[in-house]
Parts: sequence; C-alpha cells; structure tokens
Amino acid sequence: MGFYKYVAEKWNKPQEALGELWKQRLIKWRSENTVTRIERPTRIDRARALGYKAKSGFVMARVRVDVGGRKKPSWSGGRKPRSMGRWATPKKSHQWIAEERAAKKFVNLEVLNSYWVGRDGKSEWYEIVLVDYSHPAVRSDRDVSWVVDGANRGRVFRGLTSAGRKSRGMRSVGKGAEKVRPSQNRHYG
Repeated sequence: MGFYKYVAEKWNKPQEALGELWKQRLIKWRSENTVTRIERPTRIDRARALGYKAKSGFVMARVRVDVGGRKKPSWSGGRKPRSMGRWATPKKSHQWIAEERAAKKFVNLEVLNSYWVGRDGKSEWYEIVLVDYSHPAVRSDRDVSWVVDGANRGRVFRGLTSAGRKSRGMRSVGKGAEKVRPSQNRHYG
C-alpha cells in the first residue's frame, strides 16, 4: 500500500485514529473565522484526488458551517396565522454551502472541489480547493486549464461542482430521475 492509502484508512474513523489530536483540532478550528485560508491540506489524500497540487495558483481554505436547524419560515399569501409554521428547507447540502462561502470570500479564485474534515455538535468543517484561473501555472497545467475557460466562472453558484451536482440530483440518470432535468425549477414551476 502507498502512503495515501494509509492516510485514507485513518480518515475512515478519525476520532479513533487521531484521538486527542482530533479534539484539539476541533477546539482550535472553533475559534477561527468561518472561512480561513490554510497553508496545506489536512487530508492530503483527498486533496490530491480532487485536483490539488502543491504549487502556486492553488489555494486551500477551511470553511465552518453550522449544522441543525436549517429550516426557515416560508410564507405564502402573506403572514397570516394559517401560513405561519410552514417551513422551507434549503435544497443545498452543507458542503455546497461551504463552497459558496469560500467563493464569496476569495472572489478572484474559482472553486475546484471540496471534502469533509470534521464535525462536532454544532459545526461541520470542509476544506475547499480553489484555483487562481489567471495564474500562469494554472493556465499551463493540463489537468486544470479547463477552469480558465469563461464558461466556468462562478461554477459553484450554478451547482457545477461535485457537491452541487449531487444536491441537484445529477448523479442519477433514467428511472427515478425524471423530475431532475432540465432543472427542478423548470419541472415544478
């Protein structure tokens, strides 16, 4: 087995594998800002698998998202007593929300992908791989030069990242996915 396979194995059950280090990390992360730029990825195996390279033009950010209580009141036909208590749940995963927050913080960068790094009773953390599409190292890199194309601007806000596509139901095709395409708004609108 290679090094990355051992690292991935440890991340299957991080609380058991990391023990006290896990608790210390979560305590430290709680005191950080919601979106924090980091020097290197915490999970090198996942970052590399999702396109990260340790060279200029690639940026890593850790994002905190609060878990639980995602429902918000949704009124239709005014704020009448019969309308109160109706709730609307966001159709986005925590991961997609984290990617959007990173994209809003780093406006000159494009979100490449993201992965889970931790969770406690109140928050969940994701690390986001961002790319500077104007950087010469990114433009000359065969693996990520597709990001330079203008059609990929703001891809995270259009649900084109992996987490966005999953939330939109684009992982399934055929039977059971009839109401997904061309879009849920178009189908239910």
